[in-house]
This record gives sequence, C-alpha cells and structure tokens, in this order.
Amino acid sequence: MAENTQKVVTRFAPSPTGFMHIGGVRTALFAYLWATKTGGTFILRIEDTDKAREVEGSIQQIQDSLKWLGIEWKYGPDKPGPFGSCIQSQRLDTYREAAQKLVDKGLAYPDPFTTEQIEEFRKKAEAEKRPFLFRDYRPETFEKWDGKQPLRFKTPEIKRYKWHDVVRGDLEAGEEALDDFILIKGDGYPTYNFAHIVDDLNMGVTHIFRGDEFISSTPRFLSLYDGLGITPPVFASLPPILRDDRTKKLGKRDGAKDILDYKSEGYLPEAMMNFLALIGWNPGGDKEIFSRDELVQAFVLEKIQKGGGAFNEEKLAWMNKEYISKISDEQFFEHAKPFIPAVLLEGKTPVKLDKIIPLLREKIHVFSEIPALFAPDGELAFALPSSAGAPAYEGKSLVWKGTDPSSIKSNLQKALELISAVAPENFTAENVKAAVWDFAAAIPKESGGKGAVLWPMRYALSGKEKSPDPFVLSEILGKEETLSRLTHALSLL
Repeated sequence: MAENTQKVVTRFAPSPTGFMHIGGVRTALFAYLWATKTGGTFILRIEDTDKAREVEGSIQQIQDSLKWLGIEWKYGPDKPGPFGSCIQSQRLDTYREAAQKLVDKGLAYPDPFTTEQIEEFRKKAEAEKRPFLFRDYRPETFEKWDGKQPLRFKTPEIKRYKWHDVVRGDLEAGEEALDDFILIKGDGYPTYNFAHIVDDLNMGVTHIFRGDEFISSTPRFLSLYDGLGITPPVFASLPPILRDDRTKKLGKRDGAKDILDYKSEGYLPEAMMNFLALIGWNPGGDKEIFSRDELVQAFVLEKIQKGGGAFNEEKLAWMNKEYISKISDEQFFEHAKPFIPAVLLEGKTPVKLDKIIPLLREKIHVFSEIPALFAPDGELAFALPSSAGAPAYEGKSLVWKGTDPSSIKSNLQKALELISAVAPENFTAENVKAAVWDFAAAIPKESGGKGAVLWPMRYALSGKEKSPDPFVLSEILGKEETLSRLTHALSLL
C-alpha cells in the first residue's frame, strides 16, 4: 500500500471514559509530531459513543492534559472544523447517512436476533469446537431498517486481507478475522468500528496512529473500507509502553497514572514530552535531550520501533532534572512556589529566599521534593523559624570529634569576631569564608583542624548535621541572623 501523498492529517481520538494515561498521551504526541513535521493538520476528536462508560469531566481533562504538554490541535471539541463537530455524539446524522448508503448497497441489515438467541449461537459453536461467527447465522432476507434496531455490516467478501503498516511492515490475516459486526447500536449510537472510519473519511485523515492491539481488527476495518469504496489511510501501529521490568504492558494496576498527576508532582511538560517521545521511537545516536522543535525535526515514521519500550520513572526524573537545570531562576521560582513553605514566601523569616533557589535547583529532580527539604529532618530546615527563634539542638552537638566544649567555645567566639568585621553589604559566602578560613586552617590537626571551627559554625547556623556549608548558610541568613545564631550557640556551650 503506497503512502498517501496528499497533505497530512492526523488525529487523536480518545474516549472520555477516565483520565488520560501514558499510552494515550504518547499516541497523541506521535500523531502531533508527524502532522507538525509535515506541515499538516492535527485533530482532537472525542469518541463518546459509549455513553454508559463516559466519565463526567473527562473531555476537559483530555484537553487540559494535551495543552499542558504543548500539544495543540487545529480542530477539536472546542474548535469545529469544516466537517462539523469533533465530538462523535454530535455527529449522529453523519453516521446514519453513511449507514443508509451501506443499506442501499445491500451491505448492511437490521439485526433480527435477540441477545438470548445470539448466546445460543455462541454455545452451539463452542459445543462444536468452532469459532462463533455471526455471518454464519446471517438471514437470507432482511426487514427494512427503521433506525430503531441494531444495524450490522454485511461483509462483502470473505477473503484473506493483506496490508502494509509503516511500523510493522506487511501484514495479513485470513477469513477467520472477518465477521458481520454492529454498525449502529439499538440506542442510535455508532460503534467504534464504524464511527472512526466514517469520521476519518469526512475529516480527511491520512495517517492513523494507534496501539498495536488494533492490528487484529484491521481486516474488519478493511472490509468496511471496501464496502464504502474508500482508500484506507496509512496505518502506524505503535508499540506498547511496558512496565519498567518489561514483563507486561503498563496498566493502571501497575501504577499508570493520570498524566496531570505528573504536573501536580512538579514535572516540567517539556521533560515529559521529551521522555514520552523516546518510548518506542529511536532517532539514533546518543542524544537524549530534545526540545520540542528538535523532536519535530527529527521525527520520522521509520524510526518508530516494533518492540515495546519501558516506562522508567527514574529516567523521567533524571530527564526532568536536566530540564530544571536549564530554566531561568524566575521560571524555577514560579514552578517551585506551590511547594515552598508559606512563611518563606511571606517573608516572615530572616532567610533570603532568592539565595535558597540555587540550593533547591541543585537538590531536586521534581518540584514535589521541595517540602521534604524543609521538613524537620530536611537539609534546609534551618530556613524556617523554630519556637526559640533559632534551630533547636543540644549544646553537645556543637562539639567536634576529638575536641572539648571549651576549645569549641573559644573557636566559635573567634569566628564570631571575624565574621562581625564583614560589612553587611558584602556579606557573601565568599567573604565570610575569607574572614574565617585562615584562622580555621591554622588550627592543628591534633586540636581538631578546620572541623573544630566549621562544624560548630554549621551546627549553630542550621541545627543539623547535614546542611549547606556554613559560608553558604551565612549568606542565606544574612549578617544579623548569622551573628544571632552564633551567639546563641555560645550560650549553649
């Protein structure tokens, strides 16, 4: 099957039956990248014909998910096209018109059987150890379709179908894959098998991106294309997204989450787009970080892989950290703001918030890791006020190994004097370090060495064993608070 040479039109057509999971978003991304790469059109279509399974709010959630990632559509539920609505439940006349054409051609008929009769047919086929095919029970004569009965497709020819898939190559299936399937249900809504083909035709879709689970249904689709007298579009069957251990397809039971959960957890959309693009698509080479424009430029159908790709959250976190390292301080702060303690945002502590931003950027992979840094056991807990107005700790914690409280008190007193001489307007980590370093470096090893100064300074300023170095702490706290905390430490020794 030759590739269509007309202007590319792709679509993403989810059902509003719940949240957008990773697999669906990856399908939308590939369709979007190909349309953008070729200067074509990307359509968001909502396939809401199964009203019993529809979840309220899903259509908005689908749109919010794609918009977060930067996937924009030319036509969608909010943007009707020249073909009309992009919501299937608002296109029922279109399906009825197409169904009537099949009726007129003798390729569709009202289903004359009850559910109970069909179940008896199934049991009989099972007893005879043969597959149940509805076409084996097709009546010789049909009543006129009044639109109130289910309408079945009359498979025009029972044959072996061969087709080309740009990912899987040449495929084929035999007669056992063909049957008379429902086109219009008794409630007047079309089935997926029928509606998506009618919509793709009316919307001019040239390339269909979908999961490989639809390969087995393709012969039925092809028989309907034949019945409607239309040329099938290009098929691209995408590989599954697997669990990290690659043992099975990633599903909700395996931790597959709503894509917007990743937004809430503090992942950057650019990182998520980059990460998803590389699951089942390999551009070649060692490059792993791609901007949106670089993805568009590099994306080709031939690089989509047949085998499934694993969803590795550690890799996603690493990639997110790479993107975090590239954004400006202003952008970082806007993303970090929802996770930073309110007392810092309100300026109710002596800490200089802008000085903390580099520390946060260095330590996190995702923004949701920020609160733990300010928790009582976190490395940045020093930034929050304690009930005593300074970090709470015992005096013995200030004592460096191999030293005694009196020597530590003497060292801390000298450090306080040296730091006091640094001008407030020049109170930087570098200047504080310059003020005390020679003194600390001159302390003999048998008297504790530099640690006999730097350790009590760190503990006095942070109240913790693990924290930024004492010079960085001093700059963040500012001169007044630094001297206050050092003085408090001396009172404990």
